[in-house]
Amino acid sequence: MKACVINFLGSNCVDETAQSLLKAGFFVDIINQNETNLERYNLIVLSGGFSWGDYVSCGRIAKFSPVISAIKEKIKQKNSFILGICNGFQILCEANILLGALLENENQKFISRDVDLIFKNKTFKLPIAHHQGRYYIDDIDKLKDCDLIKYQNNPNGSYYDIAGLYDKKNKVMGLMPHPERNYITPFKGEDGKIIFDFIKEELK
Repeated sequence: MKACVINFLGSNCVDETAQSLLKAGFFVDIINQNETNLERYNLIVLSGGFSWGDYVSCGRIAKFSPVISAIKEKIKQKNSFILGICNGFQILCEANILLGALLENENQKFISRDVDLIFKNKTFKLPIAHHQGRYYIDDIDKLKDCDLIKYQNNPNGSYYDIAGLYDKKNKVMGLMPHPERNYITPFKGEDGKIIFDFIKEELK
């Protein structure tokens, strides 16, 4: 399977994400935000970082990149999986590809630590590193077609303990924790494998 990692101006987790995808068994390209041809990719990843420095707000400038229009067209074809990690999740929400918004953490501080998560009845641990990671949606019923990735001990005030969500219909996942950081770094363990294995199963 072929994957690409999008390198927006300011992204800083591109290499780690690409290494994780290689370890998970994907062929990987790194592309930039001006790419418009995504036909050859099964998996498209928006990595963590600070696209355009988050100067306006997280993901708000990145959503106007040409690659976002290409991603929306790719989703319509129903033959791919889209993953947004941290800043990538923020971009997907800003671009209205995923529902909801990521707001400033409840304590108004940058949070960087490991958190315990639950997804598909599996518990695992991944690191977070964000200032604007508090998930919000005005009506939880809007997520009826989504599987939720939830914090076991909510670190940032996210609504309904949501750390991420998976739009099953369109095969789009966004999550604030970083699976790549608990996959390629041996002393951190390999809990990120749970996310990458899930994606591979969804692409079969």
